[in-house]
Amino acid sequence: MQDFQSILNNILKKAKQQTVKGKVADYIPELSGIDPDKFGIAVLDSERNICSTGDAKEQFSIQSITKVLALSMAMSHVGEALWKRVGVEPSGDPFNHLSLLEMENGIPRNPLINAGAIVVCDILVSRLENPKSEFLKYVQDIANDPTITYDKKVAKSEKRTGYRNYAAANLIKSFGNLENDVETVLDFYFYSCSLRMCCEQLVKVFYIFMNRGKCLRNNTHLTLTQVKRINAIMLTCGFYDEAGEFAFEVGLPGKSGVGGGIVALLPNKFCVATWAPGLNDKGNSKLGMWALEKLTTETGLSIF
Repeated sequence: MQDFQSILNNILKKAKQQTVKGKVADYIPELSGIDPDKFGIAVLDSERNICSTGDAKEQFSIQSITKVLALSMAMSHVGEALWKRVGVEPSGDPFNHLSLLEMENGIPRNPLINAGAIVVCDILVSRLENPKSEFLKYVQDIANDPTITYDKKVAKSEKRTGYRNYAAANLIKSFGNLENDVETVLDFYFYSCSLRMCCEQLVKVFYIFMNRGKCLRNNTHLTLTQVKRINAIMLTCGFYDEAGEFAFEVGLPGKSGVGGGIVALLPNKFCVATWAPGLNDKGNSKLGMWALEKLTTETGLSIF
């Protein structure tokens, strides 16, 4: 067994010595006041041992990390039919660009960019009676943690400033790839992105993608094929136009969010989550990416 705790402690020590920590997201007003010196990291291994250090117990807005969870819930409802409405290719563009959407007739390039996640939310709105409460319950059940909740202030802050998301949704609607009202879909989308978790909670949720679709209580949430598909999309599309860099440096499927969180996993081995609010110019946590490179290098554990 790897001694993850000593490696995490060493990473924390070195992280505190880093002087360039990136820039906290300020285009969502509620996120702009977060302390850029925060840093936490947690690992959950295949034996269900959890170890962590730093600010790993402090909750933050997981933002785009939630797109993986919405995708998994949508796949459990509609299966392979989902891929008729969303592609599986990396976009090579920032997460909120619209140019590809126009060129490709309202079919988003993948489900982990904003446009793709909006279509996924539309699928859930069509199939759930109460999308916000049912999605939250889905996440709580996977983690076996009823304390996970939305940050309503963040959701409202995103709604007030989400002009590009409104533009994307209306563009998708104009091509006939949105079944529901734009306002309804985006209300659910903004709420889903406002989920609050800490690193220790995140690894418990993402344990299903490391553990062949089964949660910590051994309940099956996804088929093996669905887990394979989702992990592949995380590897190729989980970091927007920096997905290649993450695969090159870290070598794990994963997903980032502009709240500064990153979650990644090695199938059948471990799941890891980091939080450091300062972002690089691609919108990914600068210290988080650095820490995960250190983790896979020092443990010698990656998919490559």
